[in-house]
Amino acid sequence: MRPRFLPAPRSSYNPSIMQKVSTLWDLIGQAPASSTALIVPDSDVRLTYADLREQVGAAADLFASAGIRPGERVAIALPNGVPTLVCFLAATIAGTAAPLNPAYRREEFDFFLEDTSAKLLIVPPEGAAEARTAAAARKIPTASVALGASGKLVFSDLTKTKNAAPPSPEHVALVLHTSGTTGRPKRVPLRHRNLATSAANVAATYALTPADVSMCVMPLFHVHGLVASVLATLLTGGAIVVPERFSAGSFWQHVAEGHATWYTAVPTIHQILLNRADGQRPAGAEHLRFIRSCSSALSPDTMRQMEERFGVPVLQAYGMTEASHQMASNPLPPRERKPGSVGVATGVEISIVDENGNHLKTGAAGEVVIRGPAVMDGYENNSEANARSFTNGWFRTGDQGVLDDAGYLRLVGRLKEMINRGGEKISPLEIDDLLMSCPKVAEAVSFGVEHPTYGEEVAAAVVLREPASESELLAYCKAHLADYKCPKKIYVVDAIPRTATGKIQRGAVAAAIKAGAV
Repeated sequence: MRPRFLPAPRSSYNPSIMQKVSTLWDLIGQAPASSTALIVPDSDVRLTYADLREQVGAAADLFASAGIRPGERVAIALPNGVPTLVCFLAATIAGTAAPLNPAYRREEFDFFLEDTSAKLLIVPPEGAAEARTAAAARKIPTASVALGASGKLVFSDLTKTKNAAPPSPEHVALVLHTSGTTGRPKRVPLRHRNLATSAANVAATYALTPADVSMCVMPLFHVHGLVASVLATLLTGGAIVVPERFSAGSFWQHVAEGHATWYTAVPTIHQILLNRADGQRPAGAEHLRFIRSCSSALSPDTMRQMEERFGVPVLQAYGMTEASHQMASNPLPPRERKPGSVGVATGVEISIVDENGNHLKTGAAGEVVIRGPAVMDGYENNSEANARSFTNGWFRTGDQGVLDDAGYLRLVGRLKEMINRGGEKISPLEIDDLLMSCPKVAEAVSFGVEHPTYGEEVAAAVVLREPASESELLAYCKAHLADYKCPKKIYVVDAIPRTATGKIQRGAVAAAIKAGAV
């Protein structure tokens, strides 16, 4: 029997707030000055909204004094924490934020610093040698920042000589890159109005109020953490718990101490927390009112286990960088949550089209297309990609999906990841979900491999929860799937390769398997 949950509280979020909020500077100006904005775990540091606004404004002035003008990029290579959040917001005011994964290697920093035309790099006081080296080779000034014991940021190599001008809704606030699964990463410029709209959509979807506390575990060089965990919370006057990194060992302690009411993460993190729960509801989970999952497919079995173990509704959502994050989500109770679905449209229009861009009827499978004010205007300096990606004002996501009569969207897979076995199109997500329903399997990913007769054949990689043979797993698949869908080879691995944000790139997994790297 599925758990029964209380309906969402009446939200104090008012859609008319968007009449006042069109930039991220406006967004952090909505809450009372004395309200708590940021909580740093394992410390006494708590920043109020007055503190946050003061520090963001001061950092923006420093960036402007360093020569940053609207549209110019401030690269940020910092771990999660108060310095990252303040620098991100400040960079969107003085110029454009370009957050980077601090774990990048020298060659990766070379590429992203050049591709974004970064004018300034922000790093921690210690370490970050590869980022510093890459910046020095390109003659990009570098400054460091640290959080002082009082909660004040301490910058080096920056001096205030001028004030930053307020940004315009049309200014590009944030530039990120696509994951590059289909070639060279593309630059995605997101304007203040895009991000403010998306934050409002997330806030409305989950009925966020000033009483809510977000536990931020997603990396802040990615749109998931920046928009859902951070901006939506700040827009509604809530607080954010900001550990430096995700730690399964301290997660529930930080939830309990911060009285976090929700968190959002990729399924990898949910699975780690589930595996460590030992059949008991963790202390601290009683504070939660929902859990959100996004950025990768959540199996129905994992969703069911989480709801039973943690005692709150689990809401799978659908987002992408080009849409300033969220496009759809399963709703809060008492509305229905559909396992295997990413829910209903949230602030955007969603349709399904065929290869020629013709809109299809309900229940037909095709490419998911979207349009709305949170969607980017286009990739930066990439007319070829824009011509492929937009059709009559609709953005083509590259995902294949089906809309049901109630407007719930079910994703079948990435169009370029569909397995084509002798003309039969096979959804890898269907096979993933089936393998994940096996009690002995902890994680699974399926993919196509070359076959001399069929073109492609189905294979899969699994991480086991308890011992199982390949023949046992193959038999499990044959008992539940049509023969043509069944994997012909299942690889048992210690871990499945993922991107820094927890996404699975099926082609990368297949290549790693072939090379014997996993």
